[in-house]
Amino acid sequence: MTVSTTLRDVIGLDTALPALSSSTLIMIDFQNTYTTGVMALPDADRALDAGARLLAAARAAGTPVVHIVNDGGEGTPYDIRADIGRIEPRVAPRDGEPVVVKGFPNAFHETDLADVLRRLDAGPELVLAGFMTHMCVQFTAQGAFNLGYSPTVVAEACATRPLPGPDGAPVPADVLHTAALTTIADLFGRVAARTSDLPA
Repeated sequence: MTVSTTLRDVIGLDTALPALSSSTLIMIDFQNTYTTGVMALPDADRALDAGARLLAAARAAGTPVVHIVNDGGEGTPYDIRADIGRIEPRVAPRDGEPVVVKGFPNAFHETDLADVLRRLDAGPELVLAGFMTHMCVQFTAQGAFNLGYSPTVVAEACATRPLPGPDGAPVPADVLHTAALTTIADLFGRVAARTSDLPA
């Protein structure tokens, strides 16, 4: 099978992974929502452990960290006023780390995320991780790209869920995860397989 050239290569965008120390880390929707109940993800624990490693590395490097949570309202799996919607303890914010509340997959849409990044004096390099790969991670990467940022997604610190395909056949979570990362890497950003792939 012949593999196509990515759009990033066609238009000459940088493909080198950024240093974590010169980036801003955005932790997307690492909520209890995805560890239990109707929205539980098959690989949530794996991604949370990887997210904890990424977060620890960022803090050690002095990298600014921004946490994102999705608020779906009271009684939903995204209720940030209840335990189900809180950030999972392994990746919980520290004092001084901003938390941005969103209501759409793109964390920049109708939020103050761009203002928060300006206050942090963030450069163009953003490192993204979280839930779900095909939804909020992908659309936040696209939103960042559209605003002139250079996003990089850490694959091991993301996860999604199996869904029915257009023909009704199930699409496994790992296939959807890979497809979303491939979409991101085609244009919107770079993909690092692991935290350890990011330069110091």
